[in-house]
Amino acid sequence: MDRPSWAPADVDLDRPSVARVYDYYLGGSHNFAADRAFAEQVLKIMPAVAGLARSNRAFLRRAVRELARQGVRQFVDLGSGIPTVGNVHEVLADAGCTDARVVYVDHDPVAVAHSNAILADIPGTAVVAGDLRAPAEVLADEQLQGLLDFGRPIAFLLVAVLHFVPDEQRPADIVAAYAAAGVPGSHVVLSHAGLDRPLTPAEEDAYQMYRKSPTPLILRTGEQVTALLGDLTLLEPGVVATHAWRPDGDEQPPADGQAIGFAAVARKD
Repeated sequence: MDRPSWAPADVDLDRPSVARVYDYYLGGSHNFAADRAFAEQVLKIMPAVAGLARSNRAFLRRAVRELARQGVRQFVDLGSGIPTVGNVHEVLADAGCTDARVVYVDHDPVAVAHSNAILADIPGTAVVAGDLRAPAEVLADEQLQGLLDFGRPIAFLLVAVLHFVPDEQRPADIVAAYAAAGVPGSHVVLSHAGLDRPLTPAEEDAYQMYRKSPTPLILRTGEQVTALLGDLTLLEPGVVATHAWRPDGDEQPPADGQAIGFAAVARKD
């Protein structure tokens, strides 16, 4: 296929990317045939997946608005993915936070290229090409260091990304490393695929597709997701189904039995 003008030269058009598949679920246009084919296979087995992706995006918006109300003005979106409607800086702008600072971090070259293009003329933002699994490298980035004030609270967003980090890569230590970089009053915003019941046959089929993909998915229980947050203090209502974290009518809850994910916001005291 012809390479789109927006696709960096080193992007493999034939290999699906979780960031671009997620973009497709959200109705975005920055994805390739391989991404769409993978997504359509999943959706054929389990149509609810697109709604679950939108639920994660809606949770991100609610969490950012809540932290903005609490006075947090610095955000690091780790594994930020393909830019789409409702980016963190847009949510903050809508909330009137003209002094906010936002850093987007992703290792997908399409996500980085588009973030750079979209944010080129937007003050208070930066884009870092980095792997969230390497907190020391991400936190040492010159752009991030130049934009953020580490003497003030920072919110670290890990939305729909840690379920791609296996246990042997110690996801709890990744969370702890980011939290340790923030002063008291900093927060971690987390959502994660998982459930506390057996998978249905359709869910199992979709799960196995992701398990065999270039970026395998790891489902975790609510207890395991809670453990990722270590000794951080959970904001109410704690670790709950993604759509149930402080709902405000900005989304339709999933049908009974279709919720497959947890969300939480936790504070460093």
